[in-house]
Amino acid sequence: MKKLSLLFYYIFFIIYEELVLSCLLFKTFPTSIWLIALFSIPIAILLNIISSVFNAKLNKIITYVVTLFFIILFGAQIVYYSMYESILSFYSILNGGQVTEFMDVIFDMILRNLYGILLFALPLIALIILHIIKIIDFEKKSLKETTIKLGVLVAVQIIAILCVNYINPNDIYSNKNLYYNTHAPKLTTKNMGFLTAMRLDFQRYITGFEENIAIEVSNNNKEEEPGEEYNAVDINFDKLIEEEQNKNIKEMHKYFANEQPTNKNEYTGMFKGKNLVVFVGESFSSLAIREDLTPNLYKLYKEGFQFDNFYTPIFPVSTADGEYITDTSLIPKEGVWSFKEIVGNYMPYSYANVFEELGYSSNAYHNHTATYYDRDKYISTMGYNSYLAVGTGLEKRMDTSKWPNSDYEMIDVTTDDYINNDKFLAYYMTVSGHLNYTRSGNCMVYKNWDAVKNLPYSDKAKSYLAANIELDKAIGELINNLSEAGKLEDTVIVISGDHYPYGLTLDEMNELSTYERDDIFEKYHAPLLIWSGSMKEPIKVNKIGSSLDVLPTVLNLFGVEYDSRLLIGKDILSDVEPLVIFSDRSFITDKGRYNAITEEFIPNEGVEVEEGYVEKINSIIYKKYQMSRLVLENDYYRKVFKK
Repeated sequence: MKKLSLLFYYIFFIIYEELVLSCLLFKTFPTSIWLIALFSIPIAILLNIISSVFNAKLNKIITYVVTLFFIILFGAQIVYYSMYESILSFYSILNGGQVTEFMDVIFDMILRNLYGILLFALPLIALIILHIIKIIDFEKKSLKETTIKLGVLVAVQIIAILCVNYINPNDIYSNKNLYYNTHAPKLTTKNMGFLTAMRLDFQRYITGFEENIAIEVSNNNKEEEPGEEYNAVDINFDKLIEEEQNKNIKEMHKYFANEQPTNKNEYTGMFKGKNLVVFVGESFSSLAIREDLTPNLYKLYKEGFQFDNFYTPIFPVSTADGEYITDTSLIPKEGVWSFKEIVGNYMPYSYANVFEELGYSSNAYHNHTATYYDRDKYISTMGYNSYLAVGTGLEKRMDTSKWPNSDYEMIDVTTDDYINNDKFLAYYMTVSGHLNYTRSGNCMVYKNWDAVKNLPYSDKAKSYLAANIELDKAIGELINNLSEAGKLEDTVIVISGDHYPYGLTLDEMNELSTYERDDIFEKYHAPLLIWSGSMKEPIKVNKIGSSLDVLPTVLNLFGVEYDSRLLIGKDILSDVEPLVIFSDRSFITDKGRYNAITEEFIPNEGVEVEEGYVEKINSIIYKKYQMSRLVLENDYYRKVFKK
């Protein structure tokens, strides 16, 4: 009987793995299956050549090793995506050693994705069967046959490249742009396959990669030169443009010069001169705000600003990216840890740098490892005078041997550092709300279990609430301490999250939700709490906003001088058109929602959208991504302000 060529096995194997991954990641069969197949075939041929140039025994071993390697690689991507909703990058692989601290989380995610992992393993079972019944050919191939395969490999790769270059090459997120000009791994994976996205990421990591500025920077929204009614400062962009030799930086000057600054409004300076305490809450969600279980968080919502259409999109580096977005009003650069790469840059509009110039003290705290993600260096770059975390002294004040550590205890042992200062800024990155949401592996869940044990939810949902009771206790302790010090009416508390609680499945989230959340947009629906003891009544804000908008919104409320053109997010309280940007380039505006994976725009009820609207917003988002990256790479603010 004629044996099955090993080449056919590899072609089937690689295309099958790509298709399964695409269906699992994007919940739809890939429309560009033909292009994924074109890029997969050369990989399959190369693997076949590698496993057919030795004797039959060694070829078998290589085939099994290669098969197992790719099954693990694709399985790892599914697990990674279920946590971070992003594509594996070489930067993260090489810098992610600290993830071993969370092996229990990884095992939980593996179990959650076991079905998908088993699907990836089916070709291995097929290979074993074919091997046992001896109908697959492992024999060494001749030089002539190997040469022919190499020729076919090159030919198919050329065809794939030609398709990329000449089929719809002018769209912002065309395959041509994704292949040459734009680093958007999720869209590249959807269109060209996971292995092609990883190859491009590896090439760019090794050789360096500079995105081309492929569209015009002019902004037709600019109406006039900014005056006193705008949040802007006097920057001579014309002079900067004239003196600049670097093409990219010159284009940046043009872009920011043509941005329309946000207007000052009725809330500008509402909190001028008050103290500020900022929280970035680990996995903080509106699911955790309940009058019965978290009365202090509920108090802040009911009495403060009520941002009812706020979103916290997740970006590839999870907590670090979430914190970075909230602190800087910049979109993280894809493929790296922006949190780490920003170290050493001049950040004029970070909370610490802004408020220290106004005579405030500045203290930063985190109840986990001080150096995780190089947070200690990041905090220094943000300008804080002191940083207390596990490893820099917090362990001397409270028991940090638990996992996760207590937000309440962190507040209890730190407020004395600043509460008696004339003016103070305190910044907290919390950890009590961290997954896993189980009694056995989460000390905060165990500690607060009695408060939730009789609720009509699954154990995971109840555990999430129990973990956030600790954050609520922390807020209660802060309010009490401020009240006792006579500082409650003179202090503003700001709380937002780093990302949605991805330790819960969508079904578990919906157990706690007051409405049915979807997996595309609404699972990112989140709270932004801004409250002061001086507020006489709540202020409801229906306008759409996101974590990118937190910093400029707070700066406007405090009436500080800043240039809104230089921040990528915008003051939610201004009249600027709202825009929520997701990591896959999907978006929400006041006119509707666009899913970048399915390329479908759904307008809001009763809203008519002009022709070319999606392309217009895509262009805006493209530039915001690009400018955020260039600000990071070029230490841009230092050049603008000559620091």
